[in-house]
Amino acid sequence: MKEIKICFTNPDDVKEFVRAARKCEFDIDLTYQRAVVDAKSILGVFALGLEKPLVVNCHGTNQEFEDSISKFTM
Repeated sequence: MKEIKICFTNPDDVKEFVRAARKCEFDIDLTYQRAVVDAKSILGVFALGLEKPLVVNCHGTNQEFEDSISKFTM
């Protein structure tokens, strides 16, 4: 499992992230403190909020996904 720290600054970032996550065949979790949501759920990701340090836990590997979210990394 790979962990990546990210931060969103606007709602369009969240939409782009979720679109990229939905292309992956493996599970991806997004975590803030104790809250864990499915990264493929736009409502779940918005529930965590913007401008907070989030952790992406990938249960597989996909270089295209990692490249597409690289602009959100901290």
